[in-house]
This record gives sequence, C-alpha cells and structure tokens, in this order.
Amino acid sequence: MSLVERVKNALTGDDRVDAEQLVARLDALQRFLRVTDPHLPDNDLVAAHTLVERAGSRLALSQDHTVVALAGSTGSGKSSLFNALARLKLSPVGVRRPTTGVAHACVWGPLEPANRLLDWVGVLPRQRFIRESALDGDDEAALRGLVLLDLPDFDSVERGHRLEVDRLLGLVDQVVWVVDPQKYGDRVLHNAYLRQFKQHSDITIVVLNQADRLSPSDTEIVITDLKRLLEEDGLTGVPALATSAKQPGMLTELREALEKTVAERQASLRRLAGDLDVVAEHLATMIGPPAAEDEVDRATVRQLSDALAASAGVPAVAAATASAYRHRAIASTGWPLVRGVRKLRPDPLKRLHLSTDKPDPKAVEEAPVARTSLPEADAAQKSAVGLSVRAVAARAAAPIPQVWAPALNTAARSRLGDLPDALDRAVAKTDLGMSRKPFWWTAVGLLQWLFTIAAVVGLGWLLAGYGVRVLGLPAFDNPQVGDVPLPTLLLLGGLLMGALLAALLRPIVNLGAKRASRRAEQRLRGSVTEVAREYVVAPVREVLNGYAQAREALTVVRSE
Repeated sequence: MSLVERVKNALTGDDRVDAEQLVARLDALQRFLRVTDPHLPDNDLVAAHTLVERAGSRLALSQDHTVVALAGSTGSGKSSLFNALARLKLSPVGVRRPTTGVAHACVWGPLEPANRLLDWVGVLPRQRFIRESALDGDDEAALRGLVLLDLPDFDSVERGHRLEVDRLLGLVDQVVWVVDPQKYGDRVLHNAYLRQFKQHSDITIVVLNQADRLSPSDTEIVITDLKRLLEEDGLTGVPALATSAKQPGMLTELREALEKTVAERQASLRRLAGDLDVVAEHLATMIGPPAAEDEVDRATVRQLSDALAASAGVPAVAAATASAYRHRAIASTGWPLVRGVRKLRPDPLKRLHLSTDKPDPKAVEEAPVARTSLPEADAAQKSAVGLSVRAVAARAAAPIPQVWAPALNTAARSRLGDLPDALDRAVAKTDLGMSRKPFWWTAVGLLQWLFTIAAVVGLGWLLAGYGVRVLGLPAFDNPQVGDVPLPTLLLLGGLLMGALLAALLRPIVNLGAKRASRRAEQRLRGSVTEVAREYVVAPVREVLNGYAQAREALTVVRSE
C-alpha cells in the first residue's frame, strides 16, 4: 500500500484534517526530494527524508491507538503522574535521580493490537503494561486506545537518556510536558524543546505538576506566568493545566483532554501535519524566486561560444578557408602552367585534415569523424574556457538561493573533459561551404586556356618560320594585323591577356576569400554554439528545471 493510500485510509471523517490536502502535501514532499536529491547537500534534506520514512511507518501502523508521551525534567513528577493516570504503580518513583532510564508504556485496551506500534516506537516488551481489566468495567473505556509513555528525564546526567528522549519525541503522536513549580521556567526546557514544538501546538499540553504544594492564588500566578512563557515560545493557546499525582481530583482536566484526544483519533495526523510545517519552513530557505530554464542569457552563451571558438581553432580554420579559396581559385583561373605548379602544393584545409566536401548527414551518423590536426588549445585559451563556464553557472545561480550554486557549477563543468573532442568533431563535421566550385572559375579557366593556346600557336608559328629560314626553304609571308605579324600578335596577345586577366582577378579572388572566411567562421561558430549548449548550458538548465519543479512541489507542501 502506498503512503498516499495509507493517509487516505487513516482519515476517517474528522473535518479538522483535510484529507486531500494532507495527501497532496505528502506527495509533494516526495516529489521535492526526488528532484532535489541529485542537486542539494544530503544534510539539508535529512529532516525531509526522515519525515517521509516516519510518516510511512506510522500510517502503516494502528490508527486506533494514540501514543501520548509524558516528558519533563528531573523531579517534575512524570512517573508519579504516569502511575496516577494509570491508577497503578507501573513506573518506578524514587529519590535517586534519574529514576526513569527507559520508557514505560501503559496501554488502555488489549496489548496485542498495539505491539507493532510499540515495537516501532521502541518500548521494550518488559516495559509494556495493560491498564484495563475485567474489574474496571467501563471505567477506563473513554481512554481505550491510549498508549501512554513515561519518558526518561530530558535533563538527565546520563547522555543516553537524553538521546532516548529526543528519539521518542520525534515518534509520539502527542506530548504532555510535565513541569513543577520550581523549574517551570527552565531555559533548557523552553529553548531546546518547547520552542521546537511551536508548529505542534495542537498536539501539545503543558501541566504544572505538584500544584498541591501551592495555594490556589499562587497556582493561578504560576499558571499565568507559564502561559506567558509559552506565548514567548510560540505556543499560544496551548493548554496549561494544574495537576497533582497525590490528589486525583486535580487530574480531571488532564484526563478529559486525553479522552478527547483518544476519541478524535487525529493526534497522529496532526503530528504529521505539524512535522510537514516544520520541514517546509526549513526547505523554504532553499527555494527563492522563480528561475526559467533559459535563465542563461544570450550574452553569457555568446561569451562561452567565443571562448570555445578560440579553443577549437576557429580563427585558424577560417584563415585556412581563405587560403584554400585563393589556392583553388588560382588553380582554376590562372595560367595552365601556373595551375599545374599550384596543384602540386597541398590544400590548406586538407593540411588540417578538414574535409572539403559537403558532409553526408547519414554517413556522419554511421561512421566516426576523423580528428583534425588543429593545434591543442594553449593555457590562456583553456583558462578562458574555464572562466566562461563558471560565468554560465554564476549567471544561472544569480537569482536563486546560494545553496544551488554548487550544483549549477558542477553541472556546468560536468562535461568539461569531453569538450575538446566534441569541439574537434564539430569543426570536422561543419560544412565550410567549399564543396562547390563557382561557375565563373570555369569560365575564366576556359579563357585562360584560349589565351594560352593562342600564345602557343603564335610561338609555334614563329618557330616554324624561323626553322624554314634556317633550312633555306622558301619562306612564306606571315599575315599582318596592322603592322604586327599575326604569330607575334598571338604570342604576345595571349601572354599579355592571360597576365592581365590574372591581375584583374586577384582582388576579386581576395574578396571571395574574405567572404569564404566569414562564411566558414559563421558556420563554425554555429557548430561551436551547439556544443556549448549541449555540453555546458543543457546540464545547467537541467538543474534549473529541477529547481522549478522543487519550487512548485514546495508550494504544495507549504499549503495549509
């Protein structure tokens, strides 16, 4: 059976506890812990985890029994009051202090149904007693279902006794604080205990025991002062009753209060609601204003991308792209002889092991991307990346409580070791826009071939005429273009036009190289930004998402 189902089953008709709201609060607390456990320190969540575990255990046990503890200091008369309420001598009373070393339990009604509850509370079997018997008739029927505990002294010189008191006070359904006229204002009682129960005023009763030692007027004065102290402790409205173990008539009010508690069967649920209030108040210090998942602004991401781009060698790749553009343009548009020499030189991009072809997305997914030969980032670049990563975490942590800052910083740095390889792969996979050769390169290349062919024809023609003359063969007249022989015009014109065309194209090639460099840098920065978002920003946003969910859950936990 789930915790929520146990709560629903435990709530049976008392309109002072809203069943659905309590269910929602417990469920919200579990949601809060689920989303914050990976991010917040364990010590800050111990109380919440303890409450969830304790609530589940208590609600799985008997709801027909109410565990009420008598707690007090040495000499307050707890054990005497315990015996007086039971009308039996069950807990030892004596002059030696401390007398009560372990908790004693008195059960009104059959013991067997309460045993599992007492096992959980931690009362030893030999310290469990049954109050009712056949001789009582219905005298004790109004308290049937009460499990009354006599706790050790909270100010005992025995440290083990104090630890046992603290443990039991975290488990019982209701607490009756027993004070005496001499020590009702004890600072330890008020500072260490009563003030810690300010969220549990509806399950707290304070009794001034041994009131038979005072006159009625003095009793009234002490009770008035005790109520003042309780108000200072935040326990306004808590019953403050005068009792005496020696005068049964002075136990009437306390007994009636216990009968009312037993009849309502709500003390355990009120205790749970109060514990939720205490835990919610503590958790509220960890939650502040809302923080959207996109809290990391563009400027911070841009700063990170700039640092990663420098680390990844984007400027070097952009410069290599410009060089590759010039290299390829000259190889395609220069003189054929120059082209051949140019092609013997390695392509600047290929020297970096960067692909010059447009990547196939399917092939990229199926096959690993080869590493580039870009130089590793230097110390200054690594330092800049580290500072930028911390800036992302700091920007995300700015609007929310400081307790989340370590989680955000850890998230931002969680994949820092994978960044170099990721950046290298991103650079290698980026389409630099160099896979397609411009059409005008082909056109200019054809013109250069025409000019070269013209020059070769002119040179051949001239060499043929020279050979004819050397051999003494009949000479032939060269056609004239104006005053210039056609072979000479072809040779010089082809050479001059080729050189002129190459000179005219140089600024155009340089302009194209700059554009190619800018285009490559823009695309590379886009790839680097994607790496930044995946490896740095995404983990930070995951923490911010957890914060948003925790904030939403805490709103429900704190609802009343």
